[in-house]
Amino acid sequence: MAEHGEVEYATATGNDYGEHEGTYERFVKATVVGTIFVINVVIALAIWTVAGHWLVALGIFVIATIAAIQGLASGSGAAGVVTVVIGLLALAATS
Repeated sequence: MAEHGEVEYATATGNDYGEHEGTYERFVKATVVGTIFVINVVIALAIWTVAGHWLVALGIFVIATIAAIQGLASGSGAAGVVTVVIGLLALAATS
């Protein structure tokens, strides 16, 4: 049977709660940047397949890739959001 003694997590050495929080924050930021990148790729695919403008789609993809790299380096998704807006405007203009 399991012992019902004292829980050792709170008293164990080596627990670094601050590092856990930092890892979680970096994970959330990477998830946001990755999601914005996937949205940009879907917009570029829509421009390529629906509108048939492969050069515009390639430009959106390149800009989205650069924005994702910048977003991962800085932890900000602002450049990716701007790319989404540009991509939607390009999709509206080419359709």
